[in-house]
Amino acid sequence: MTGARRTRIPQRRIAETVADELRARILTGDTDYRLPTQDQLVQDFGVSYPSIREALRILETEGLVTVRRGNVGGAEVHRPDETSAAYHLGLALQGARVTLGDLAAGLRMLEPLCAAACAGRADRATTVVPALLENVEKSSALLGNGVEFTHTAREFHDLIVAHTPNLTVRNMVSALVTLWSSQEEAWALELTQQGEYPSHDEADAAVRTHRRIAGEIEAGRAAEAERLYRSHLAATQSLVLDRFDSDMITASKQGARPRSNTRP
Repeated sequence: MTGARRTRIPQRRIAETVADELRARILTGDTDYRLPTQDQLVQDFGVSYPSIREALRILETEGLVTVRRGNVGGAEVHRPDETSAAYHLGLALQGARVTLGDLAAGLRMLEPLCAAACAGRADRATTVVPALLENVEKSSALLGNGVEFTHTAREFHDLIVAHTPNLTVRNMVSALVTLWSSQEEAWALELTQQGEYPSHDEADAAVRTHRRIAGEIEAGRAAEAERLYRSHLAATQSLVLDRFDSDMITASKQGARPRSNTRP
């Protein structure tokens, strides 16, 4: 009777097992977590160098690490954030041929709910409102500077989402907002270069609306904060959608850039 045959485990399967463990460490560890050296990983897992390198390649394609090669080699850890989430979501939306108009409509459904949630926070006077009012003052100081104004005014929306108490809603909407923000900032740069950026009065109106939204949140009027936010969002979106409405979302590491269907 012959002995049982030893089954050789494929290197890829070993690498996936190692990647699973390292991924869990990255996602559940402290924000300053660092991966051990490859020598240490080989020792810890009892596997070959090729298996460790393949595991790191798996994590690199997921955006969780950046492998530095050469004399200063190593792996830098990247915890997922709204930018990485937006990139992967952008890939999915691009694959589904989602238009910028469709993304805008989705945000009009979801983002105003975040304003209402902020108005419902018991600690809004010490957490949400001061951050919003500080942003309003910064935006007001940038009137007349198209690109910088747009970037800072967009941060008002980021703050609303960032203070949404429900973590699931916060992360989902934040990814969508990040996608949209890249479109709006690209639009602002294009129009500024062409001398067609909206007037000082239009930008000032946006600042005043942000101040009103902050006031409704401070007063705890959730329904009015949501209504005002939705109306404001539709108005600001229309400026971008006039040019890019039917463009398909194109994912990039910075978000999603519009690909025109009408311009050469």
